[in-house]
Amino acid sequence: DILRADATDDILGDAFGADRNPAAADDDETTAAAAGEDEVVPDGACVECKDQQAQLYCEQCQEDFCEVCAGMIHRTGGRRRHVLKALDVNDGEQVQSQAQAEVEEKEEGKGDDVDEEMGDEAVGEAATEVGAMGVSFSAQSGRVETAGGTSFAEWITKRARYIPLRLTLRERKFLRLLEAGLKVSEYTDKIDVLMYGNKTKRIVAQIKELCGILSGLVLASDYKVGQTLFEDRQFEDNEEFYQRMFEIGRRHKIMNPEKMRNEYGKMMFLLQDSQSDEVKTMLNFSLVSPIKTVYSVLESLGVVYILEDEMVAVATKEIVAQGKGRAQIQLEIKQKERAIEYLCKAYATNDCPGEVIRQCLYSIGDNHAYLRFNRDPCDRMLGYLTGNFSGQRAESEQLSLAILHGQNGARLSHSHESQFHYVQQTLTLWREMLHEMFKLWHDADSDLLSCKNTYRLKDTGQGLNRVQTCPRVSKSAHSILHRTQKAVGRWVGSAMIHVGDRNVPNALVFIDKYNQVASILNPVVRVLEFLDSLDKNGSRGVAAFVEQTFGGAEHAKKVILADFFRSAFDGSGADNFFDAGSCIDGRLTSAWNWCSTVEKKPFFSIFLLSGFVGFNGGAEGYN
Repeated sequence: DILRADATDDILGDAFGADRNPAAADDDETTAAAAGEDEVVPDGACVECKDQQAQLYCEQCQEDFCEVCAGMIHRTGGRRRHVLKALDVNDGEQVQSQAQAEVEEKEEGKGDDVDEEMGDEAVGEAATEVGAMGVSFSAQSGRVETAGGTSFAEWITKRARYIPLRLTLRERKFLRLLEAGLKVSEYTDKIDVLMYGNKTKRIVAQIKELCGILSGLVLASDYKVGQTLFEDRQFEDNEEFYQRMFEIGRRHKIMNPEKMRNEYGKMMFLLQDSQSDEVKTMLNFSLVSPIKTVYSVLESLGVVYILEDEMVAVATKEIVAQGKGRAQIQLEIKQKERAIEYLCKAYATNDCPGEVIRQCLYSIGDNHAYLRFNRDPCDRMLGYLTGNFSGQRAESEQLSLAILHGQNGARLSHSHESQFHYVQQTLTLWREMLHEMFKLWHDADSDLLSCKNTYRLKDTGQGLNRVQTCPRVSKSAHSILHRTQKAVGRWVGSAMIHVGDRNVPNALVFIDKYNQVASILNPVVRVLEFLDSLDKNGSRGVAAFVEQTFGGAEHAKKVILADFFRSAFDGSGADNFFDAGSCIDGRLTSAWNWCSTVEKKPFFSIFLLSGFVGFNGGAEGYN
């Protein structure tokens, strides 16, 4: 038994101190809320969510709320006029809600005048404030700027709780075996079907079949290790081995959302079924363990304080070559390497070797790369919006952002000004969702794998889907939405977040939707950058073609942007009005619909000249 335990540790590398006890307490809180059980509101807690500290007291409702719940409940209707009192104000001064102030302003007839007086410069300043909302990391300078003046150490310590640990070389080997096993498995084909019989027995049989495939693959790849692990042993005897195998797949997917397109959903549904009490009783073991993060690893080794060192910012910053000379790039590389070596030597202990610290630093660097690829395109598009269009009036009829219901497939009717603000707030919301994507992904993982949060197999109009409530994801998404609404001020359209219903059946679909934002925006940004550099780096023939056809690169860029800001945010893309529109989910549906029709656009030739191959890099899956 000792040799077998050592072999297990040797296979998957136990040096990183994996947490072996699932967070059962968190699951109990989530499932209790999902089941709708009556809960006693703790003293000092919000009466709505019951788990956040109350910050505001409503005199009309005579109840205490946290900031997010107070903003949601008092944003519209008669409750906009309610007076909110800050509970932590010493002098007892009443604090009126922002919604109430807006109502009073409109009653005095000043609201329209304020909007009309806001010029292009003010709109640009507002966009700058929105872009800097929350925490913004500068990959080039290694500095963090926050609205509240949060230091880098505070920011990275908080964010490290959700940053997945980069896979080691040994773990990548077993990732390939896991992917191979999931590819040949027919789990969802045999489980997610409407048929009579004992579903629990089918689930257990399919799980054991996949575990058997994984065991065979490990044995084939390393006979001695495989023999030590599986000889004369049952599935439950290798519980820790299977937990680590599936944890590797979950951790890899969070940092690489473009990977495991088909295998990840199959794996999560298998793990979801394995969490039910009936399946656990028949299996006699669990397949789920907590995801390794930078914080959990450092905490288990007692060296979390390393994140407070100022050199962490230098050691983890992403080196971007754009606009830099070779000498400057080499200098930054050497500075980064020296910072990594310094931290590894300064904080290494007997329990925490330098390689573990190096792996954690690389993982934080991966986080910055993720943000640059996924979040920064939203910042770029916000810059194009405010830099090329006025928030007050259109430059010309061709460049107007106004849309009308029924024309060109639009489901909404907006003036140029309303559409400008609608696009601006949508891009800002996407930006904030992607900035908090690691936290959202951990919340989704907790919702999907909760022991008591069951699902219903239901035909949602897009085939059979697992419909499951998502309390953690919903709470985080509404918090982000509330923060965005406060930043942009004026809100156009619906603020409804679909999650756990027929439009967004479960947390996995919710996460997958926002993972496509980068796939939509990045190709458009590359085309616009191609036009910006056409005069400097483009061929004369291409420049002449653009000049003759579109009147120049600058005008061609505005034409593309105008069409994108109109047609990709017009509420289209669904068979009926209720599945599209201006809700939070419908805004992404419209953008997908625009991507599916881009080849019919008059400017599609510019896309092809810029090297465009598709909104998914030519890979299978989404368009």
